Amino acid sequence: MYVVTVVFEISAGSEEAFRNAVQRQAENSLALEESCRRFDVCFDPTRPDRVFLYEIYDDRAAFDAHLASDHFAAFDSKVADMVASKTVETWLLS
Repeated sequence: MYVVTVVFEISAGSEEAFRNAVQRQAENSLALEESCRRFDVCFDPTRPDRVFLYEIYDDRAAFDAHLASDHFAAFDSKVADMVASKTVETWLLS
C-alpha cells in the first residue's frame, strides 16, 4: 500500500472555505477512485490554519492517477489561493 500524508497551512480567512473543499475532495476520491482506500481529513481545533491529510492507495500508480483526475485538478485550482504552504510525504505500508 502507498501512503500519502499532506500538511496544509491555510491563509488567514480561508479556513472554512478550504475545509469545505478538502472534505469534498476526500469524498470524491473515495467515491471515484477504486484504488483510493482511505482519505482522512484531520483538523486541530487549536490551530484552524493547519490541515492534515492521510491517504492510502493501492500503489504509486494509483496515486499518480489521483493526481491526474479531473476532481483533483478542480480541487487544486479552487484552493490554490487559500494555501500558504503544503508539505507532501509518501510512505510504504507494510
